[in-house]
Amino acid sequence: MAMPLETGGVLRDRYRIKQFISRGGMGSIYLAEDLRLEGRLCAVKEVRLDLSLSDETLEQTRTQFLREATVLARLDHANLPKVSDFFSEEHSDYLVMDYIPGEDLRSLMLEARQQGEFLPEQEVLSWAGQIAGALSYMHGQDPPILHRDIKPSNLKLTPNGVVKLVDFGLVKILAAQEDTITIVQGRGTALYTPLEQYGGDTGHTDVRSDVYAFGATLYHLLSNSAPIEARERFLNPGVMPALRALNPDLSPRTERAVNWALNLHPEERPQSIQAFQQALLGQIEPKARVNGRLPTPTFADVISSQTERSLVWVAGALLLLSFIATIGH
Repeated sequence: MAMPLETGGVLRDRYRIKQFISRGGMGSIYLAEDLRLEGRLCAVKEVRLDLSLSDETLEQTRTQFLREATVLARLDHANLPKVSDFFSEEHSDYLVMDYIPGEDLRSLMLEARQQGEFLPEQEVLSWAGQIAGALSYMHGQDPPILHRDIKPSNLKLTPNGVVKLVDFGLVKILAAQEDTITIVQGRGTALYTPLEQYGGDTGHTDVRSDVYAFGATLYHLLSNSAPIEARERFLNPGVMPALRALNPDLSPRTERAVNWALNLHPEERPQSIQAFQQALLGQIEPKARVNGRLPTPTFADVISSQTERSLVWVAGALLLLSFIATIGH
């Protein structure tokens, strides 16, 4: 395992590491002091290259990082941390962003659960409005930018009540003809990952993939219960509890909107973040659901669908075959 950066060490003669913040599958984040701008704190994300890769692949990976970091540095939105710098040193790439103070929404949810309470619905929906604004902004770029790792721990509530969508570790840019470039490869966090994203960068993901993760995040925040992984839902229809069964005080409208976003098939979800937000606000009505339960498609449903749906079928079929093979052993 690679050694963490040392406290007090300086990167690029500018960023003094103050402390380690967190580590994920795609890299580590540190709190740092900007020596050129007195008093400014920033978050430095370090992504270490896999030295087992060929020189050609390493060069391509670094080129992709620099290209995509350039795009991220151009983003300017109140609910996104500003990327102020990026560079590479030896076997690591670095992304420098605003340091966002405050607690993440996962911590706030856990605090409420420990007290036997739920986060207030209207407060969560207020946060959702801010998150939707950030995602709509990202999706509206040319080409669109996907976050691909939306989850409660990647949402921070600042002391002045602003929610920030942080950690660009899995950001994906949709280029022409669906060629893509990605800072780091990965599938996101399984609990919030749609079925089509299980193929990593080989899977067909678009803005509706972020819709699913957003819906799964709201399910968790509103129910104090983690959503069931998409692959488990595919193999075991009906396994995920209805939202209002977990939190009866929620409005039916919120439950219907979240259910809509949690469809396994991309074409049966809201087709944009704006549509999902409108459903949460009651401005449009989601598709009808049987007995209010979460949609759980069968193989017949998948096979009878059109071309786009076949991508999800392939992912699901492979998961089923893997499951059968495991039982056989």
